Order: sequence, then C-alpha cells, then structure tokens
Amino acid sequence: MILVKHELKQSRISLLVWTVSIGFLLAVCIFLFPEMKGEMNDVSDMFASMGSFSEAFGMNQVDFGTLQGFYAVECGNILGLGGAFFAALCAVSALAKEEKEHTAEFLLTHPVSRSRIVTEKLFAVLIQIILMNAIVLLISIGAIAAISEDLPLEEILLLHFAYFLLQLEIAAICFGISAFIRRGSLGIGLGIATVLYFLNIIANISESAEFMNYITPFGYADGADIVASVRLDVGLVALGLTYGVIGLFLAYLKYSRKDIS
Repeated sequence: MILVKHELKQSRISLLVWTVSIGFLLAVCIFLFPEMKGEMNDVSDMFASMGSFSEAFGMNQVDFGTLQGFYAVECGNILGLGGAFFAALCAVSALAKEEKEHTAEFLLTHPVSRSRIVTEKLFAVLIQIILMNAIVLLISIGAIAAISEDLPLEEILLLHFAYFLLQLEIAAICFGISAFIRRGSLGIGLGIATVLYFLNIIANISESAEFMNYITPFGYADGADIVASVRLDVGLVALGLTYGVIGLFLAYLKYSRKDIS
C-alpha cells in the first residue's frame, strides 16, 4: 500500500484545508442558531410563501424553528456542495496527474500492475472522503453540544450518511473520467459537481423536470426531504451507486488499456 500512503501524503494539505473549511462553516451556522431561534417561526412562514424559491431549496418542507430544520437547509447546503467539490477534486485528477506531472514513466516501470495502481489510488480517494466526513460530523456534534441544544441524532446521522453517499458517487464518476483525460483538470470536477447541484434545484422547481432527480445524487441527498421523511429514497440511492460502479468499471477498463504518454 505504498502508493496509498504516497497519495495521502501528497493530498494532506488539500484534505486539511477542505475539512477545516467545511467544519468551520458548519460550526458557525450551528452557533448562529440560538441567536436566530426566536425569529425562526416568522422566517419559516416567509420562506414557505416564496413559491419556486422555497421549493428549490426545500424551505417549504422544514421548520426553521427546530435545529434539524435549520441544519437541513443551512448546514446541508454547505456540506452537500462543499463535500461534492471536495470529492470531485480528489478523484478527477487521481489517474490523469501521472501524465500531467510526467511521473507515469517512473511509476509504470515498477513491477506493479495497472489494476493495482487504479485500486490503490481509489483507496486513497476513499480514505480522504471518509476522514473528511468523520471529522466534520464530530465537529457538528460538538458544536450542537456547545450550544446546549437537544441533539437530533437520527436526522443528523441520516443527513451526513446521504451526503457521504453523494460524495462517493461523484468521486466514482470523476475517477472514471480521470482515466480518459491526459491532464488532470480541476475545472472538470468542479463543473460536474456544480451541474449536478443545479439539476436538483431545477427538479425541485418544475414538476416537468423531476426526472432529473434520477440523474443527480442531490436528488436523494436533499436535506429538507430527509428531515421531513426521516428516510432515504432507496431507489435513487441504488441508481446513484450504479452510476458510481459504472464509473469505476470504466476507470479500470480504460486505464488498463490506455497508451500512457
């Protein structure tokens, strides 16, 4: 697992920055809740009457006067979009950077199969996502304890699990793309995450666009839906994981046959 350790060492600064940034923003939102709690009933009524804007972000489904409702929308958007960006950036350059940084000729001369290279790089991406999510979850629980609010543990864990699955799906798709490109493009990763996020917003606004929930992982990782129903849409989760498996399959297939320049 030497390659895994090498990848983690190279990515340690990026992992630290993203984890601290997301965790800090979540903590700030949580610390703001007690100050805003008394005004949230009026805010909930206002958001519920804002039509398409409320539906786009699920504000018409939750009560902002409760921690879980506030957390689902405010913290959910931070964790959802920030986590998606992090997962995409980790994965989209995982295989392509060997050609970009001209290290492929060194790596591939060692007695290591290409499938093993793909596997170890995949493990490194997975470890980074797990570490980021675990630390951010602990920060969130600690911040909730610090403001002396009752911890809605089931909802919080379900939300974080949904966003973890979302990140795995996006990472797997970007990992597959990484095998096809010769220059690791961070723009591709950010673009994919952004497009998938806005597809969910469009699906929430228009009934005729609801089919987009079958494309974007944000369809099953919608914080307002999760808090309102306290469950995940198993069908959408299974479909999303299928997309991820296809991405990984293509990564192994392409990289094992790729003409490395």
